Amino acid sequence: MTIRFGTSGWRGVVSDEFTFSNVRKVAHAVSASVKESPEVGYNSDEYRQFLAGAAPSRVPTVVVGYDTRFLSEEFAHEVAAVFASDGIRTLFSKTDLPTPAAAWAVLANKAVGGVMITASHNPGQYNGLKWMPYWGGAASPAVTDDLERRIELLGDHSVKTMSDERSLKESWSETLDFRKSYFDQLESLLDVKSIRKAKLRVGVDVMHGSARLYLRSFLEERLGVEVASINEDRDVLFGGRSPEPTPESLAAMAEIVKKRKLSLGLSCDGDGDRFGVLDAGGVWISANDVIALAYEHLAEHRGLKGKAARSVMTSHFVDAVAKAHGSETRETPVGFKYLGELLRSGAFLLAGEESGGLSIRGHVPEKDGVLACVLMLELAALGRKPLVAVRERLHKKVGAFHNARLNYTMDRLRQIIELEERLKAKPPLELAGASVWRIDQTDGFKFILRDGSWLGLRGSGTEPVFRVYAEAHTAQRLREMVDAGKKLLQGKF
Repeated sequence: MTIRFGTSGWRGVVSDEFTFSNVRKVAHAVSASVKESPEVGYNSDEYRQFLAGAAPSRVPTVVVGYDTRFLSEEFAHEVAAVFASDGIRTLFSKTDLPTPAAAWAVLANKAVGGVMITASHNPGQYNGLKWMPYWGGAASPAVTDDLERRIELLGDHSVKTMSDERSLKESWSETLDFRKSYFDQLESLLDVKSIRKAKLRVGVDVMHGSARLYLRSFLEERLGVEVASINEDRDVLFGGRSPEPTPESLAAMAEIVKKRKLSLGLSCDGDGDRFGVLDAGGVWISANDVIALAYEHLAEHRGLKGKAARSVMTSHFVDAVAKAHGSETRETPVGFKYLGELLRSGAFLLAGEESGGLSIRGHVPEKDGVLACVLMLELAALGRKPLVAVRERLHKKVGAFHNARLNYTMDRLRQIIELEERLKAKPPLELAGASVWRIDQTDGFKFILRDGSWLGLRGSGTEPVFRVYAEAHTAQRLREMVDAGKKLLQGKF
């Protein structure tokens, strides 16, 4: 079969595409890339400087982590066995851990990269492999293109592995607990004193995912927050649903927040890189709003400055907030690998995407759901008011932004491609009774109207799903834009 990397690594159905044999091939391609041409997709001078300062022995060291999915730890051990055979040293996680914690472990241990076995928010039958180069973020397209070519050239050849016994004896593998280092990093980004003083009470739902040993522990141990937690046990089927924080999946937590009169409800997806936030009373705060609130918080309460970055299908709310603070916003294709590159420049204060991804300057250039949760906690502590009140104040200041995203399961090989071809050949020039001002094809189709409303259509890079995105300044106008999107899906244009 052909192995392809999507917006966030390679994913497939376990025992179908995602097999031990294929995982070994991907691991071997990674080790070959690191050893033979580590500068592929990187800045060559930057990488050589990194090697000179971080690894005098020139023996590459790679972090290997895994989530709570079926066979994730076993797949991770297989990756380490391939690395050992290929002459690469492994720092192996003692427990399942969030993807951002693995990313930070890459930076903290000056590793040449990290492998995370995870399918993030996908349903339980999926698993995946994510490669994070030395910068501690998702691999760039140049890097993943190189890996795909190497895998293809490998063909049906078997990949050698080293036994665990030999690997440990010869020190090719070392097991570490990455929690303390990650907790220290998060703590350095927060006003811990103010959070402790606020004495907030929060609910936590980690959805049976790998934030289960991280989110509640950090809140209680480092921030002194009282926590009511659910779904912390390992369940490889995630309770029979996709481990993605949505208003529907967090209904139980919303009820707990409401009944116990908690300040917030916080959640992470299956590998802890995405977030879900509930305000007091169990009110859902969308990812689009969280991104704008986070920028406002960092600029207003922390006095930080810098540009904002967002993916093309993310709300323009953060643009308006950044503009109010004298900063501009950069738009990228969907996928945090593009946003991570901007964060690495140091010019951007915050980067976010509507699917629940966020990170900030001074942290990993990878989306971090745990970080997003604690930033909202800090905002609640310093602002001394519900998040909804902060959002309303911002709407009065920069304008209201109403948005929606709808998912439609389709045959990716037929219906999605046919729809995209029709849109390219004959794009609509009018939507919801208004003329289309501009068409952006950075990633999918984004039809922008003169009144600031817009409609986006895009096939998912991780699932056989076609998505409709819409935004407008009023709820009524949003409904009209959503209706227009549904008509486009039905071929009415």
